[in-house]
Amino acid sequence: MSHSDTKSTAQHKSFRNDADAFLPEALSGFIASHPDATWHDAGFIGLDSAIETQDGQPAVALVSGGGSGHEPMHAGFLGQGMLAAVCPGLLFTSPNAVQVTEATKWADQGRGVVHIVKNYTGDVMNFTVARRYAEGVDTREVLVADDVATDKGDEDGPGRRGTGATIIVEKIAGAAAKRGDDLDAVADIATRTAEASRSMSVALGAGFLPTTGRETFDLDPGQMEVGVGIHGEPGVDNKDIESAADIVEDLLGTIIDKGSFTKGDRVICLVNGLGGATPLELSLLFGEANKYLAAKGITVARSMVGTYVTSVNMHGASITLTKVDDEMLALFDAPTAAPAWPHTLAGTKDTKPAEVTFEDRLPKGGEDNAWLTAFLERLQPAFDELTELDRRAGDGDFGQNMEAAFGSVQLPLRGGDSDVLRGLAQRMLVLAGGTSGAVYGVLFNELAAGLDNGSSTGEFAAALKSAVEAIAELGGAKRGDRTVLDALIPAAERAAELDASAPLGDSLAAIHEAAHAGALETRELDARKGRASYLGERSKGVADPGAIVASWLFGGSGKVSEFN
Repeated sequence: MSHSDTKSTAQHKSFRNDADAFLPEALSGFIASHPDATWHDAGFIGLDSAIETQDGQPAVALVSGGGSGHEPMHAGFLGQGMLAAVCPGLLFTSPNAVQVTEATKWADQGRGVVHIVKNYTGDVMNFTVARRYAEGVDTREVLVADDVATDKGDEDGPGRRGTGATIIVEKIAGAAAKRGDDLDAVADIATRTAEASRSMSVALGAGFLPTTGRETFDLDPGQMEVGVGIHGEPGVDNKDIESAADIVEDLLGTIIDKGSFTKGDRVICLVNGLGGATPLELSLLFGEANKYLAAKGITVARSMVGTYVTSVNMHGASITLTKVDDEMLALFDAPTAAPAWPHTLAGTKDTKPAEVTFEDRLPKGGEDNAWLTAFLERLQPAFDELTELDRRAGDGDFGQNMEAAFGSVQLPLRGGDSDVLRGLAQRMLVLAGGTSGAVYGVLFNELAAGLDNGSSTGEFAAALKSAVEAIAELGGAKRGDRTVLDALIPAAERAAELDASAPLGDSLAAIHEAAHAGALETRELDARKGRASYLGERSKGVADPGAIVASWLFGGSGKVSEFN
């Protein structure tokens, strides 16, 4: 591998005002230019016009979303004939479960809602939680998992990521809903489209976040990354830059092999820019793809060439093939008002910044809570170090998500354990999002429920056991997968061994000792869940930041350096 071992120092400029206001202001501008969209304070963008069939009857609604930074996906595909509501997360971070729940309830016209979900841990978790809480709404999930770069051929890993095929699924499913199909029929053809699609990406240069100017991975001159992800992840292979023809041959060869495309198939071929590739480069890649597919006897029934699913500004491209039949082509060709397909441009209109409303549930009064105050005293100074640790072993958003949830909390915390924990849970679920938002939201809520009647060691041990079970069920992780559970499971086991009648404060040191040891062990584990799992051996030697923070809940110094 040719990656530099040193931390990237490249800094890039972006159009922005204040970095913290970048996303709300950018979303505000988008909504002002969209002919049929309104921001809802619960955290989603919804259609202004009625969600109805071509005959004017209530229609099945499509809801999707994901981390911001992939524009025009998803918000640009909000419109009649496509999406009814879109939930934008923070940059490269999934929307939280509250956003998705409220969007689902709002969009339902009595005929049900289809969730179109990209196969990323945070997206899957938060949409799953939302379906549990969207009471009274009949929902279906369609999982898009098209990226063959992460297809390892085993059932234990995270599987293929959801990438470029997402917009093709949204288009075909949206047209099916518009013609009047029922919930199951819309979900079925969307699933069929997703399963018929495969993609792969390549980058000649890393992208950078507009809020920081930092590149998302290091790439030496003359090198390219094959199999990059849309959240700024590096690829699965690093090699010398090849010609466009050779790049296309490599990508399509893998796509065709993994997707079982054969002579005589008809396909939609999407050549998609990841944000920094020029239209001329994309046209060049499509020309090479068209020649390659013709030589294989595969007919390009429809072509799409442009920038649709980005990694902010990564200098790269993806290729997607979707095997189609007559019905899928008819739906693909059906009209849509979604502007990024593209369609009509609108004039500006007044709107307010797209800020999620949030009511802080942390208690305002009561006695100082020494235990949970100490936890945040350890966590708050470590946000940057945790982000850098996650950058080395994942996608670099963990510390930022923790800061989004807890950076503004004034210490000391006040109130009883259960009330404070519920306040911390609400902050994680609403303000953080992503995998960490869902996982820590569940952790704090389960602990709160278990401590409603007191905070003895026995009550805490039972609550921690319940939290471990809920997190394992939510994400499918187990001990040894290099996740937060590698700290929580030994902590729960140790707590169960202690004197159940003892005050919790007397037992925290012993519980922390077990959690700390579990977090240390993550340095040598292969990641099997979350985005670190896509990096394979590259994550070895780096402790999981989620496990570190979990250990700090019970004690410790708050020094990331102890885990190096």
